[in-house]
Amino acid sequence: MKNHLHLVQFRDPVEKARYVRRMFNRISPRYDLMNRLMTFGQDIRWRKIAIAKTALPRGGRLLDIACGTGDLARASLVRHPALVCAADFSERMVALGAKKHREHGEICFMVADGLSLPFSDSTFDAAVTGFSLRNVVDIDRFIGEMTRVVKPGGKVVLLEITPFRQPVLSAFMKFYFQKIVPLIGGLIAGDREAYTYLPQSVEIFLPAEKLADKMRQLGLVEVGYQLLNFKTVAIHEGTVP
Repeated sequence: MKNHLHLVQFRDPVEKARYVRRMFNRISPRYDLMNRLMTFGQDIRWRKIAIAKTALPRGGRLLDIACGTGDLARASLVRHPALVCAADFSERMVALGAKKHREHGEICFMVADGLSLPFSDSTFDAAVTGFSLRNVVDIDRFIGEMTRVVKPGGKVVLLEITPFRQPVLSAFMKFYFQKIVPLIGGLIAGDREAYTYLPQSVEIFLPAEKLADKMRQLGLVEVGYQLLNFKTVAIHEGTVP
C-alpha cells in the first residue's frame, strides 16, 4: 500500500477489523519498543495518569480492553492491589502480554472483541483503554460495551492521541508522524505500512471535545478530559450512572 490517507478510510468495517487484527499481530514483537521510541518514553507517564483516573478501589476489578501487551493493566497493579482482566482481539498481543507479565498472577489475559465483551453487566469497578479507539470500527459500541460492564458509579477512562490543533506544532507533528515514524517503524519493527497507518489514523479521529460529547450521548456522566504533551494526547473519563 502507498503512503496515503486512504489507508485508514476503509469502506467495509469487516475489512478494517481484519486489517487491524493482522497488523497488530504482525507488529506485536516490537510494539512496546516502538511505543517508547515514538513517544520518547512519555507513554509510561500517560498510562499512570489514566490509571489514576479510574479511581479503582483497593482490591477492585479493572478491565483493560484492547490491552496490547498489558502495560495499563500492569500500571494498575503498581498503584495498588487489584484484580485485572486484560483483553485484546490480537491473539499475539495477548500471548506476549501473558508472557511479559506472567509473574503478576493478578492479571488475567484473554482474547476478546471490545465490540462484544464476554462479561455480564456491572462486572468491573472501572474500565480503561489506551490508544485503541482510532482502530475500532464502531466507537459507540466499543464505549457502550465498556460502560455496560462497569458498575454504577465506576469509571470509564480513554487514553488516546488527539488531532493536533496548534498550527506550528501541528505542522511539526504531522512531519514527525508522517515521515519519521514510518521510517522508524520500517527499521525497528520491519513494518513501515503499519506505522504509516497508525499515525494517519490520528488525522481523521475525533477531537477531544467531540469525543467527550459522544461519551455523554452514550450515557456517561461527569465527563471530562485532560490534554497532555502540548495538547496532542487526551485522557477522557466518565462515570457510569
